[in-house]
Amino acid sequence: MSGRASSTRQAVVIGGGLAGFLAARALAGDAAVTIVERDTLPTVPEPRKNLPQARHLHNLWSGGAGAVEQLLPGTLAELQAHGARRIPLTSGMVAYSPAGWYRRWDDSHYSISCSRDLLDWVIRGQVLAGNAAAITVLQRTQVLGLVGDAAAVTGVRIRNAAGEEETLNADLVVDAGGRASRTPHWLLDLGLDGPTAREVDSGLVYASRTYQAPPKTPAVWPIINIQADPRSGGPARSGAIQPIEDDRWLVTLSGTRGAEPPRDPKGFEEFAQQLRHPLIAEALVHAQPLTDVTLSRTTVNQRRYYEKTRMPRGLLVLGDAVAATNPTYGHGMSVAAQSALTLRDTLRRRGWAAPDLARHVQKGITRHLETAWTFATGSDVFFPGASENGPTVVERLAARYIDRLIHTATGSGRVARAVTDVMTLEAGPARLLSPDTLIAAARGPLKPSLQHPPLTAEEWQAIRN
Repeated sequence: MSGRASSTRQAVVIGGGLAGFLAARALAGDAAVTIVERDTLPTVPEPRKNLPQARHLHNLWSGGAGAVEQLLPGTLAELQAHGARRIPLTSGMVAYSPAGWYRRWDDSHYSISCSRDLLDWVIRGQVLAGNAAAITVLQRTQVLGLVGDAAAVTGVRIRNAAGEEETLNADLVVDAGGRASRTPHWLLDLGLDGPTAREVDSGLVYASRTYQAPPKTPAVWPIINIQADPRSGGPARSGAIQPIEDDRWLVTLSGTRGAEPPRDPKGFEEFAQQLRHPLIAEALVHAQPLTDVTLSRTTVNQRRYYEKTRMPRGLLVLGDAVAATNPTYGHGMSVAAQSALTLRDTLRRRGWAAPDLARHVQKGITRHLETAWTFATGSDVFFPGASENGPTVVERLAARYIDRLIHTATGSGRVARAVTDVMTLEAGPARLLSPDTLIAAARGPLKPSLQHPPLTAEEWQAIRN
């Protein structure tokens, strides 16, 4: 691509993670795409060096899974063929909220549950299998900067593994490089201001370990989620068990400042006993550890407002490079998938010749990331030291309403459905302000609080062996 004339549209995608490959798929029908990745991508489902967060719990909610399927038909079936679980919601989740146990209401949505290694491997394979001629992947290659000026970006400068530098010309550059994105600095190099940004840091630390499920565990096993109470006034602890491929459990525990989970195995299981309910600790008694404990402190909510920034033509930013949120709600992958779908649809609607193509996509993806940002920061901002000025008046009012919704959802199927609509990214936050939801929230829960976890007799037997 360097310096060569071509009648084919050229696109460069920075980053070979899930967001980058889905963006490449969105572009490949209309352009020759080069993915620039600094890492070596595995040829089998295994961890890669520059994605340490992959060892922790991930969810692909139905709103994101549906976007993946639109971009790559057959991918969900391929995931399930390799052992991924399709968890129905809400019957497939046992969750203890700050307001008490949720009931396992009739199913309305779902989550795809598997290791991040498997998910990325399947999606990479699906993208390349259908677009091998249109997509080139440059591994062990670093992007040094953008080519162009304040008016338009025309490519990127790269350095490959051999230390050789060259320029890749492009009609569109997509930065899907994650939290470590260099676009704010590159904009300064072009004489532009960087984006305004906000951070909300609860001090959350994640610790994860993989277990073999107990021998008598039913083939269909729920996600178990003991949630923190962000407005308890002190440090918060939470934890989850996620069933993944090969009859394994991925167990993730987390805690905010003053309640960080430890790295040692004994401390890990003791921490599980300190959650708001001991269910996870009880479930681990007969489970067999398969890995060491992995810690991560990369949990800051970080948002860059590119939709409000003067951007050069031909430059677009997607995924965690725009908004990276606390992994607790598992929205990152789903937002990336929905953003890639918006890229494809906007391109089809407006065409490559549109001078404001990237700007329209940048604004279009805002509605997807806004939901994830609202969920994550709406809780995290209440922890001491999470933000410079603490919760805003709007955030305090919104939190009071969310508290009411969560309380009502423990005993109202209608409100539980509305919350699930938004949590799975099947709907935006406006769904929680619909007349039927407002009336139901005002009425409160219709059923009494559950006093015990809503496990089936078979599930209890597996835990107690």
